[in-house]
Amino acid sequence: MNNKTYMANKANVESKWYILDATGKPLGRVAAEAAKLLRGKHKTTFTPHVDTGDHVIILNCKDTVLTGKKLDQKLYRRHSGYVGGMKETPARVMLEQRPDHAMMLAVKGMLPHNRLGRKMLTKLRVYSGSEHENQAQNPEVWEVK
Repeated sequence: MNNKTYMANKANVESKWYILDATGKPLGRVAAEAAKLLRGKHKTTFTPHVDTGDHVIILNCKDTVLTGKKLDQKLYRRHSGYVGGMKETPARVMLEQRPDHAMMLAVKGMLPHNRLGRKMLTKLRVYSGSEHENQAQNPEVWEVK
């Protein structure tokens, strides 16, 4: 009887490509699903310290929704590093002007905040519309619940 715990490493990790459609779905639900796929938590070979995740393409970010009063109350903040350098952008403006960036920030916040998380984020492609240039990778459609 072999009671060894399986530990994945870079040599035996296989990654696939998935497409998520954000049309009419809450931004956070789509981002959480993308983070799960990027991290590899949907696989039986998940290993916390190894990048076992898949590549994710998110389409139609311009058609995603925010529930409740988030559209008027949520603020995206960034700081230049200088005194008085705080910039705030309301969610309504962010979703009109840069919906792909809003989705990218949501997914980034759900990944580990270290080198491994930054590596996982490089496997994410976000598009405002329904067109993408990754057809050669034969991506599969992943249904967001």
